[in-house]
Amino acid sequence: MELSCKSEYAILALLELASQYQNGEPLQIRQIAAQQNIPDRYLEQLLATLRRGGILRSQRGSKGGYLLAREPWKISIYEVLICLEGFDIRTNEEEVKPKTPDSSVIEEVWQEARQAANVVLQNYTLADLCEKRDARKQLDIMYYI
Repeated sequence: MELSCKSEYAILALLELASQYQNGEPLQIRQIAAQQNIPDRYLEQLLATLRRGGILRSQRGSKGGYLLAREPWKISIYEVLICLEGFDIRTNEEEVKPKTPDSSVIEEVWQEARQAANVVLQNYTLADLCEKRDARKQLDIMYYI
């Protein structure tokens, strides 16, 4: 279970959009890319996928760009990963070989770990990640006398 570069970039972009959600102004790809250090062309593809998945909406025109389709507290990280990767952590079962008692036990534990990961991802929203990020930024601010 590992976070792909694609998913990481997409979540970073979504955090940028979630941070700007209250002002209601769309962000352009180049703005998001510059803030999060993501290649423009790659980000364009990711945002198009998220738009098709109903996580983002786009606005045309000179002041156009991308906005979250819903409130940040209503978009789970699990939903984002499903949209981008097309599957959840449970899928990876290409087992054709017969199961031994040993392999069955290992598979059961692995399945339990996958289910736990899915629960965690379902419980975190974009708003939660923004709060965690802001709290971490506050901790990083130190004054030396």
